[in-house]
Amino acid sequence: MVSRRPGWEGLDVLDAAPDGPVAFSADLSPASLLAAYRVGVYPFPASDEYTRTLNEVVFADQVEEGRIPLVGEEAADPYAVSWWSPDPRPVLPVTATHLSRSLARQLRNRLPWSTSLDRQFEGVVRACRGDRIPLWLTDELIASLVRLHELGHAHSVEVWEDGELIGGVFGLQLGSVFSMDSMFFHRPGASKVAVTDLAERFAQAGGVLLDAQRDSPHVQSLGGVLVSREQYIRQLRGTASESVPMPAATLPASRLAQPAASG
Repeated sequence: MVSRRPGWEGLDVLDAAPDGPVAFSADLSPASLLAAYRVGVYPFPASDEYTRTLNEVVFADQVEEGRIPLVGEEAADPYAVSWWSPDPRPVLPVTATHLSRSLARQLRNRLPWSTSLDRQFEGVVRACRGDRIPLWLTDELIASLVRLHELGHAHSVEVWEDGELIGGVFGLQLGSVFSMDSMFFHRPGASKVAVTDLAERFAQAGGVLLDAQRDSPHVQSLGGVLVSREQYIRQLRGTASESVPMPAATLPASRLAQPAASG
């Protein structure tokens, strides 16, 4: 029997498959996004009709059996967007996030970079989309993310060189967790500086974890570790609706290259 829920509230993903979608829902509205992130789930829109059809072909049986729920209105096509909550979950403890020694040395000696918070949110999101394949940052998703930024839930860190945006990261602040959606760089190391800067600002606001969503060597090089989905959800549930503003000043990136941050 197909399991359909009106919304994300109360969805328990702890028993879901560790490496597949935990739900399907076409609802990418700001309210749906925020509710999904608060229960530990993030979206991956299909980039084209082939991917949407593949979702249905591969997972329709599990949906029919009730192992993967559908969320939202019956009239909407759920297979256009899959929603994920991987187990284990890659996270960056804010106190352990660091730059490599070589990048820290470059910042100290010659890179005149600066960092900011929320100075160019949509610019960071669109730079993250770029020409990447698959194109999961759809126009609809970007519009909802920009609205969540306007409401104070979504934030970006920017890295600048002589007034040019050369790197950044963005995501949603969920109490003691910041869920990072994507990052980009136009200079080697700029995305790593953005994440390290975010960790410092978030720690000052009482934050504990940066959620990397998907594991990679890039995440591991910054101090990323894997935790169980249960551990992640437990941390998220503790303070998911409580957020303290992060420091917003534009600052020299060289401050991140002090011995405590150089790893």
